[in-house]
Order: sequence, then C-alpha cells, then structure tokens
Amino acid sequence: MAKLYFRYGTMNSGKTAGLLMAAHNFEESEQKVLIMKPALDSKAGGALSTRLGIEREADHLAGPTDDLYAITKDWVESLNGQTIGGVLVDEAQFLTPEQVDQLLRVALELDVPVLSYGLRTDFLTHVFPGSARLLETAHTLEELKTMCGAGCRRKANFNSRKVDGQFVLHGEQVSIDNQANIEYVALCGQCFLELVGPIEGAHTTAS
Repeated sequence: MAKLYFRYGTMNSGKTAGLLMAAHNFEESEQKVLIMKPALDSKAGGALSTRLGIEREADHLAGPTDDLYAITKDWVESLNGQTIGGVLVDEAQFLTPEQVDQLLRVALELDVPVLSYGLRTDFLTHVFPGSARLLETAHTLEELKTMCGAGCRRKANFNSRKVDGQFVLHGEQVSIDNQANIEYVALCGQCFLELVGPIEGAHTTAS
C-alpha cells in the first residue's frame, strides 16, 4: 500500500531541495513523477525554486478548488502502465484540508505514493490548515531540521516575520505579494521569545 508522507520544517530547512532530489532519484530509476504546488505560492511563478539556485517547473499549479485526486487519476491513466514514482507536492501548507484528503485517497485508492513538503506553522506559531490536516492523516511524518537563524546553534522550531527589518507579531497568515520589505527567519524557541515576543501574544495581536 502506498503512503502519504509529510516532510515539514521551518524556513531554510531544505524542503524544496529535498523534493527536487526525490524527483531526481525517481527519474534516475525511470519512474514518473507528478510535481504539484499550490497556485497561492506565486513568488516563483510556476517554478519550484531553492536557495541553491536549483529550479524546476511544476507540472500542475493547484488552485483551491482543484480536485487533486481527479488530476492524479488522469495523469496515472495517461502513463499507460509506465512505472510511477509518486506525486510530489511543494508548499503543502497552502493546500486546503479537502485537498489533503484527496491526496490521501491518491495513496490509498490509486496506490501512488504522495510526498508532501511544507511548513508546519506560520510566523504567529499557528498551524496552517493544510499542515494541520497532513499532521492528522499522513502515514509518515518527518521533520526536516535546521539551525536557528539568530546564530545560537540551537534547532529552529518557529518561523518569524520581519517587516522593514523589524520582527512583527501581527499581519495576515499568508503574505506573498509585495515581499520587498518582508523576510522570514527560522528561530529556536528561546530566540523567538527574546527577539520577537511572548509566544502567547501571537494569539492576540494578529489582525
């Protein structure tokens, strides 16, 4: 039986690079892959882009109403029996909970492995809806680890947002357009408290 995987981490934990490496490994073994990412992630257009400069176009940009089970089923049928490696999903935190359920059906009913990569929580320490559903339903959970961006060398647990160079605890959960003055930093819990503010405050100051 195929499985639904959720590989999650903070910013800069190599999620997209891991996905592209998985795709490369499948294709080196002559296995077909279908690469998707939510259309909401518009920062690189239709491409998956890593900080190492590696890019690859997604096969499908998923709108919020797209049926990922139906799309995958059509793709499987178009392969006419060719060997399938799996469905690979970047920025999976932006999926809807319904789309995560559709990917679970892909694994269970189509017997196609689904490898999803994404953030667990936002800059307010709140879980993304898509990530919440993946945490609930994925067969396998794997944390991709990175060090705190403040230089303390502890493991990063949280994502933080800077606007014009200042850490903030307010704003919309997703802010992709007009990012010239926005940056994200992965922090450990201690550095989040010291640099950003009380974690409990993130629950009361969001707008």
